[in-house]
Amino acid sequence: MNLKTKSAILGFGVLALAGCNTDMWRQPKQEPLDASEFYADGAANRPLVPNTIPRGYARQDDAYYVGAENGKWLDGLPAGIKVNLALLQRGRERYNIYCTPCHGQLGDGQGMIAHRGFTLKRPVGNYHTDRLMKMPAGHFYEVITNGYGAMFSYASRIEPQDRWAIVAYIRALQLSQSASPSDLKPEELQSLSAKNETHDRLAQK
Repeated sequence: MNLKTKSAILGFGVLALAGCNTDMWRQPKQEPLDASEFYADGAANRPLVPNTIPRGYARQDDAYYVGAENGKWLDGLPAGIKVNLALLQRGRERYNIYCTPCHGQLGDGQGMIAHRGFTLKRPVGNYHTDRLMKMPAGHFYEVITNGYGAMFSYASRIEPQDRWAIVAYIRALQLSQSASPSDLKPEELQSLSAKNETHDRLAQK
């Protein structure tokens, strides 16, 4: 490398360094929760612009996000949600975390909160009453979302897909306490009878 080339590289390096400064990361700024003398309310955090929706939160599917269509609660789960073992297992897990303290593991309103007398003016909901057995699925989703009576909203704790999983599990709980052998197919009844016989034999040992 000759002297002329070295001088050119050195000159370019000097110019590049001269253009570098720390203004970009040392510029005046405020962190969240900082006080501010610029805004009238004295807060650096700014409220959301009225009548705007954050990207990805349009949520125009009322059936999925509200539990109702045309002003009526859904009778079943929204289209696209497949009721299968995975959904019910997820619903049971979420139900056991958020719902059993009040509603109990069977959904009979006999959770620990009820046993300790924290029922306020009305008893904890029992999913096996005639009224709630007849309630559309959308009602349960709406209650999880917005609360009901002494029950507060779980919207910030339970995502929509998990609310529907819980609703599916509530339906399974209702069925578990009201089903009869005649509801089963012959092969299902035979399988259940075989399991019961096995259980009885093991219990006798």
